[in-house]
Amino acid sequence: MMRVLLLCHSFNSLSQRLHAELRAAGYDVSVELDINDAVAQEAVRLHEPDVIVAPFLKRAIPQSVWQDHICLIVHPGPVGDSGPSSLDWAVAEGRKTWGVTVLQAEEELDAGPVWAHRKFPMRKAPKSSLYRHEVTEAAVEAVFEALGKIGKGDKQPISPDAFDGVERVWRNAMRQSDRKINWSQDEADTVVCKINAADGMPGVLDELFGEPVYLFNARPAPGLNGAQPGQVVAKSGKAIAQATCDGAVWIGHVRVNHPEAIKLPATHVFATQSGSLPERSGYREISYVERGPVGFLNFAFYNGAMGTGDCEELLAAYRNAIARPTKVLVLMGGPDHWSNGLNLNLIEDAESPADESWRNINAMDDLTEAVIRTTDKFVISAICGNAGAGGVFLARAADEVWLRAGAILNPHYKDMGNLYGSEYWTYLLPMHVGAERAEKIAAARLPMGAEEARALGLADLVLNVGRGGFDAEVERLAGAAASDAALDGRLKAKAERRNRDEAVKPLSAYRTDELSRMKRNFYGFDPSYHVARYNFVRKVPKSRTPLTLARHRAGGAVVRRAGEVA
Repeated sequence: MMRVLLLCHSFNSLSQRLHAELRAAGYDVSVELDINDAVAQEAVRLHEPDVIVAPFLKRAIPQSVWQDHICLIVHPGPVGDSGPSSLDWAVAEGRKTWGVTVLQAEEELDAGPVWAHRKFPMRKAPKSSLYRHEVTEAAVEAVFEALGKIGKGDKQPISPDAFDGVERVWRNAMRQSDRKINWSQDEADTVVCKINAADGMPGVLDELFGEPVYLFNARPAPGLNGAQPGQVVAKSGKAIAQATCDGAVWIGHVRVNHPEAIKLPATHVFATQSGSLPERSGYREISYVERGPVGFLNFAFYNGAMGTGDCEELLAAYRNAIARPTKVLVLMGGPDHWSNGLNLNLIEDAESPADESWRNINAMDDLTEAVIRTTDKFVISAICGNAGAGGVFLARAADEVWLRAGAILNPHYKDMGNLYGSEYWTYLLPMHVGAERAEKIAAARLPMGAEEARALGLADLVLNVGRGGFDAEVERLAGAAASDAALDGRLKAKAERRNRDEAVKPLSAYRTDELSRMKRNFYGFDPSYHVARYNFVRKVPKSRTPLTLARHRAGGAVVRRAGEVA
């Protein structure tokens, strides 16, 4: 069994996917967050890896490490590309194809020998979305190819002769001057492209209402035109529309230019200034469509975060959907995130974070309860993007959970300051995975791949399709479920089970028990949740790697997978 150390700046979406996939393939995997040279050197000494894989770094691997070990760097660019803002430049330049290269660490950054590489077509999409899908899929394939070679004893990377004629390009870190928007000259598509190239981090520095802000989450605003370029012209939900030379764009989220500021919805930050703006349609996070006997409820919340208002609006949309004369309702979430539960940024910005946490978790519980109590329709959670914390249990409240093969679940809360969690997880998790596994899943605090989730009972079906084919496959399968002659019997059995469960222990009792623990998290003497939330929303680097990830530091028994202890 090959020993792999994942060395990463943070345990981001790509690192989590690799962690889950490598574990599932039988690799002995441990994780170390790249805090400093001494920590990295100690991790190597403790884990004694055959290979070090660095999927996401912000600094060079220490020479003392790469000289003595094969260190595979995952670079989000094609062969020959190098530099720290590779994907930013690709989006900004409108590249039609891009790639991922797995190369060996050497003294010169991104210049080592190549072990594997992949190319993919680019979408017109935010950098963060491309990273979560195309980059991640390509990276996983390339890393497995490289490790496969090494595991077979092939210690030689690809011959440089294979890349004769490939130009080597160093791209400097993209600066705000490179991202600057010229509102009088840039068309709407250009503005969206510039913001897409900075989405996630760092955003594009600009102004709204005369205040310097970083812009995020942009999309075209068709039908809005005729205003002075740069002028704020309308609002829609969380977004503010800003005029371009040929129309306008919606700006969904902003971050005030201040070291302590965090990313928030635009109309939340500028509530007073946007109050008098005309309300227009166009920026929707929740939508519903019907195709024959099947309803599809989409909710693409930014980064999967669901604030109190989001939960309330989604609950209203859900109630409208189940009132429709359909047989099956599919909860689609969004293409990048299904749901990650509470909106920690809005909570952090609230006058009383404890009070807003309480409102938010109760709104999540109201929504989850509505799904659990739906007995006259077959409800499916179709997860294309990732899901975490309360979002996993909101999804599991449905009759079935369908996962795209590349989706990652984080079915735990405890890393957020030992948060207990609610969304009826103490009812739903044992029901689907069993009491013993439920305790281990909660304790493991590990990301979970789709097949592992299905094997444990957190999912019912894994769809081996890419992001682009997911919706069509879900529609096909949901249509088949709606026409299944056994559906009426399944709904009858579902209602009977719900009545039996209610008689044994009412849902209200589960909610009371969970919320009593949550109240201590929010209002008790232990500030761990509030400290962890503060650090999370401000992206404060961790000072150590959690022992659930750093198996080489855990000592004694460690959780290898959510369902088994070694």
